[in-house]
Amino acid sequence: RPLSLLPFLSLRDYGFCMAALLLFCLGSLFYQLNGGPPHFLLDLRHYLGNSTYLDDHGPPPQKVLPFPSQVVYNRVGKCGSRTVVLLLRILSEKHGFNLVTSDIHNKTRLTKNEQMELIKNISTAEQPYLFTRHVHFLNFSRFGGDQPVYINIIRDPVNRFLSNYFFRRFGDWRGEQNHMIRTPSMRQEERYLDINVCILENYPECSNPRLFYIIPYFCGQHPRCREPGEWALERAKLNVNENFLLVGILEELEDVLLLLERFLPHYFKDVLSIYKNPEHRKLGNLTVTVKKTVPSPEAIQILYQRMRYEYEFYYYVKEQFHLLKRKFGLKSHIRKPRPRPEFFIPSPLETEEPMDDEEDDEKWLEDIYKR
Repeated sequence: RPLSLLPFLSLRDYGFCMAALLLFCLGSLFYQLNGGPPHFLLDLRHYLGNSTYLDDHGPPPQKVLPFPSQVVYNRVGKCGSRTVVLLLRILSEKHGFNLVTSDIHNKTRLTKNEQMELIKNISTAEQPYLFTRHVHFLNFSRFGGDQPVYINIIRDPVNRFLSNYFFRRFGDWRGEQNHMIRTPSMRQEERYLDINVCILENYPECSNPRLFYIIPYFCGQHPRCREPGEWALERAKLNVNENFLLVGILEELEDVLLLLERFLPHYFKDVLSIYKNPEHRKLGNLTVTVKKTVPSPEAIQILYQRMRYEYEFYYYVKEQFHLLKRKFGLKSHIRKPRPRPEFFIPSPLETEEPMDDEEDDEKWLEDIYKR
């Protein structure tokens, strides 16, 4: 006769077991309410396996990956997004997916009501869709929506900052007389402010929190996501792992496009050949920021200190990206990377809130696309 285990359990032990079971159930419920990885990402991880190197288990099996019908590219400013959006406009016509853009170009942080409204508008778009906008990460599951697959591209934080600094002042090679003034209302003394003076004398534009720019795109809409620190950094890493199909680095854009074509062929098939087309290259060259100068070594070192968390995140993403490349047998044909900066603990700088300086580029893209 089978013996019951209950007589051998004290009331205290029984209570402990039930409490553990309750915590497990609540944890599972919390994870589900917060979305967890979209099914497509779970399928992809199973498809790739746990191996680090391709040689461990041979090439990935030649089978068709599941097709995500909801993709969000919450593009980071000055990280090649205008080039990618131009490619997406061509690809959406070629492959017949719904490219959804926004008329709002300079609002990355949203109230709860604004989040709900935007998620509702995105979720009701005709599928398959790819939505793109400069906006910090949105948790669709929190508002009852299906969590989409996210993609994004980042770049070296100092290079991104310098590109934006000079772009705001002098634009790029799209305008008349070979360049355009990007911000007509900017005062002349501000426009021609020496980059070294801006950094060394702690001007708001060259200090935190404005330099804390990339991480909030992955951390999300929580107020702490805009505060430079470990909390925002770790939350951003968690979202990269759980909600982003791919976060590439601009310095290796061709490999980013190659992997996007492999993972999302319904959206990105032939993207690399289009990108390498001389006509597209000619248009892409127009988006290069003009009049960029390099700050002094002292100023660069100060930027490294102030952007400590941005660099920790950048190198984390870079390592994950290279791991993914190795799984597909891609090798990096780039120069030997410079050593990571030796960070010092920066003294906190109390400055005004970061400004939204995203590119208002949809009109220009429309004009280019119609040529």
